[in-house]
Formats: sequence, C-alpha cells, structure tokens
Amino acid sequence: MGAQQHWRKAKQAAVAPPPPPSLLQYLRLRAGPHQLGLPIEVVRELLEYQPLTTLPNMPPPLCGMLNLRGSGVPVIELAQCLGLPAAAPQRRSCIIILQLADSQPSREIGILVDEVYAVLELARSEIEDAPQLGGLLPEHFIAGLLREAQGFTVLLDAKRLLSLDELARLAPAAVPSAQPDLLLQEDAHD
Repeated sequence: MGAQQHWRKAKQAAVAPPPPPSLLQYLRLRAGPHQLGLPIEVVRELLEYQPLTTLPNMPPPLCGMLNLRGSGVPVIELAQCLGLPAAAPQRRSCIIILQLADSQPSREIGILVDEVYAVLELARSEIEDAPQLGGLLPEHFIAGLLREAQGFTVLLDAKRLLSLDELARLAPAAVPSAQPDLLLQEDAHD
C-alpha cells in the first residue's frame, strides 16, 4: 500500500503547476534563419510534418489543408508570412495547430515551421518592446523581443499575425478577375 501511495504522489508531482501570473510562456521555434516565440496559450498541439492537400489557386502563405481528425485545417507557412522565401519541408519541420478564440466561433489554423525547440518561461521584465522603425519592419505582429547571448528571439503576437485581415493582406487575390473578351471568345467556339 505504501508503494502505491508513493506512485500516486510521484505522478501528481510530475504535473507542472501553472506558471505564476508574472510569467509568460512562449513556444520557441525557427522559421528560416529566425528564432521566434509564439504565446503558448494559442498552441493547441504540435504535429510532425505530413503531406498537405493543395487547393487550386492557393495564395502564397497557404501551403495546403490538413486532415485533422476529420476536420479540414488550413496550414500557412510562417516564413512566407514574415516575408521570407518558401522552403521545402525538412526532417525537423513541424505543423503547429493554433486555436484562436478572437473570432466567433473560435477557429483553428496550422502554421508550418522549420523546427520547434522548447517552451520558454519569461518574466514580463525580460521582454523588450518591439523597435519602432516605421515601414522598415512589420512590427504590428511583434509582441516583443527577448535579448539573448546569440541575439534576439522575436516574440510574435499570434492573434495579429494570423488575423483574417493580415492573411488577406498577405495573400493576393487567389482567382484573377475574368476578362469578358476571353469569355466571349471561348463561348463563340462552342
């Protein structure tokens, strides 16, 4: 009986208590050459990269649809959202499923990243404000910067980065406008 109680205590001790309110948690990841952080409260799950279903006329940041337990989830490439060139998925590529509760109903979206490292626990005092550089840096989706020995980790504001307005701005019109003259010429050949 004593061994069983010890096992229960060990199991209860293994569950980490939630961080104090003064600490923030970020998932550290890499997109292209950049070290980034996403707030952990929007991360629903991490998946190994798997082939995605492409759609006709997909706009650039959208790399496909993922079948997640019977539901279609759009997946965007984070590097393209940040203005970086698209890269082929590698062995360490990962799809992060985010649940954004800023819209009704809440929606899920996947982001494709090059690598996921760990969860960071940061005090608010460790986070520096994003630099104000006018139009030179798209600071509207940067929540802050974490200064480290090897440089900075950019902490992203996932709600802004993945808002419908921002995604619409990143993606040019998926379907080019039809030219009436071409439609008339096609109909004349029938």
